Amino acid sequence: MEFNNRILMTGFGIVAQALLPMLAKHLRIPYSNITVIDFADREPELRPWIRRGLRFVRERVVPANLPRLLSSHVGPGGLIIDLAWSIDCFDILLWARDNDVLYVNASLESWDPGAELHRKTSMEKSLYARYALLLPLIARSRGTSTALIDQGANPGLVSHFVKQGLLDIAGRVVREKDVPPAQVRLLERLVEARRFAELARELGVKVIHCSELDTQRPAQPKQQDEFVSTWCIEGMWEEAISPSELGWGTHEKWLPPFAARPTTGPCNQIVLPQMGMNTWVRSWVPNQEIVGMVVTHGESFGLSYALTVKEDGRTVYRPTVHYAYMPCSEAIVSLHELRCRNYEMHPRQRILADEITDGQDMVGALLMGHRYNSWWTGSILSIAAARKKTPHSNATAVQVAAGVLAAAQWAVRHPRQGILLPENLPHEDMLRWARPYLGQVVSVAANWTPLSRHRIYFDENTEAQIDQSDPWQFRNFLFRP
Repeated sequence: MEFNNRILMTGFGIVAQALLPMLAKHLRIPYSNITVIDFADREPELRPWIRRGLRFVRERVVPANLPRLLSSHVGPGGLIIDLAWSIDCFDILLWARDNDVLYVNASLESWDPGAELHRKTSMEKSLYARYALLLPLIARSRGTSTALIDQGANPGLVSHFVKQGLLDIAGRVVREKDVPPAQVRLLERLVEARRFAELARELGVKVIHCSELDTQRPAQPKQQDEFVSTWCIEGMWEEAISPSELGWGTHEKWLPPFAARPTTGPCNQIVLPQMGMNTWVRSWVPNQEIVGMVVTHGESFGLSYALTVKEDGRTVYRPTVHYAYMPCSEAIVSLHELRCRNYEMHPRQRILADEITDGQDMVGALLMGHRYNSWWTGSILSIAAARKKTPHSNATAVQVAAGVLAAAQWAVRHPRQGILLPENLPHEDMLRWARPYLGQVVSVAANWTPLSRHRIYFDENTEAQIDQSDPWQFRNFLFRP
């Protein structure tokens, strides 16, 4: 398709570098219609595009200059693709609505998220607080310019993987010979109507992880006083030191000590007063058990909110939803060194790209509690496959860019849909447009539970005891070294 209006990209990190050639290919936009704003000197990376007409503006975006920068480089019918860290989503969102501009982002950012971290409560620091403010805006946005929030890989594509996984589980169940005909008919009706919350309830889904294992490795290992990752260093630092957040399921019998429950909004989450990088859970990706971090992520809110079933105003079903992230080895070492630095950022940072020698990123939705125990639906993208699609990038960035690309294409085709979260979008369209950049897209059953290889090394520790009566209790997933 062709898009002849202006596009403004805020931020030109590793994801934007992967996205730019995708946009040029799929939207067939003239390069002269694209502007990139970044506070760092991105001209060397952008030079091939600048020669073709792209405009680069080097300026730090702050509240005072935001309206001027936006109005100077995008207008009615145009598109803002917001991939910057530390620019407030709400300010851009409202400007885009008032000026009839399309808007796409990959996360719900805020101004200077590291400010006053020591003086804020866990709930004040949480993503939940931001989503509670976003919901009223969504309700009032119908018919305004389209704004797609959280449309990267995770959050973003993982919500579409959840829908596809639910359909695949239901498809297998209805083919089983021991399933009562009445249940088959009910599942078929729910599938046909795309009533995913009720479908998840009927299938018995209790827990959903966004489970990710990144095994990309560089030729040059991490050096002392250097933070190394496959994506935005500042964004990873913010998530790592923020409190853990979970969509909290109705099946849970045990509340973690000191967990905070919200008193406003939909109250679908809990917030733990401990850093995500220090909260570990057992999880699974194809053919391997992992131990991942429960770092704060948008899908914990969006999926648990969308999959809530209410009867007579009372919540009767909701799964537990959270991230289980095992980053690449260099990032793991960086995080451990971050602890040694009392959580202050390293003086040097490096995002891995051309120096990666091998590895892959596996990211998907692990749906648990149904008759097959676990089911993983997601993307397995090797560095070799990623480079064939987007040179000088990495698998992680390409997966995120694929989600943003799908969002941009959907927004251009549906320009007056208001503010939408991933769960509000047709997963078939989003996955179809992203799929060419996702490597292997798999949907597979796994006879795995958090008790499959569980061992207790210190019987005296009462907190280490598990709940044998229900393997899907959150306490059974917690990894206590």
